[in-house]
Amino acid sequence: MSSEPPPGSGQQPPDDDPFRKQPPPAEGSGSPYSTPPPYGGSPQGGGDPYGGGPADPLAGMPPLAPSGRRTLARIIDMIMVAVVVWLITWGVGVSEYNVDSDDMQYGKSLAQSALAAVLYIAYDTVMISRSGQTLGKKWLGMRVANLDNGSTPSTQSTLIRSAVLWIPFAFCCACIWTAIAGGWSYFDKPYKQGLHDKAAKTVVVSTT
Repeated sequence: MSSEPPPGSGQQPPDDDPFRKQPPPAEGSGSPYSTPPPYGGSPQGGGDPYGGGPADPLAGMPPLAPSGRRTLARIIDMIMVAVVVWLITWGVGVSEYNVDSDDMQYGKSLAQSALAAVLYIAYDTVMISRSGQTLGKKWLGMRVANLDNGSTPSTQSTLIRSAVLWIPFAFCCACIWTAIAGGWSYFDKPYKQGLHDKAAKTVVVSTT
């Protein structure tokens, strides 16, 4: 069976991606990548919920990152981008409006929300599509990986992941949505995925 990602999964990872899973060499009479398990089951008791990959998508990948460490990395990233949002809005005068008009206050809030959404999405998309890591994840020893092959997510997948996480955060639910989307990983089995991971078919694994 090929280790290439299934059709429709987005941009294919380059052959020199250091994180891309490779099937292990065959041992004995066969390889777990070429010999189906008996009775049509999975050697790990389950299959790839997205289809098209090995029976155990996590085979050959580092262990999944603890949810608590993921939360801490997300807080670090949120603080860094929030500082940039505040500096930009202060610099262009958005935060200096001081009038009683409801329209002006609404315009101020909408502008700040739009800027926050753009910066958060751009930050996550650029950083993760390049190396699988934001600064918070890098400092705490984690990276985002495609569930099907362990490679660094494509720009398309990362954009989906970032949009699902940050658009509701910026425009309506803020910390509530972040707690729901990210907190999902505390209870999700077997892949510890947040809702944004499920949308992009990614997992977060340890690098240490």
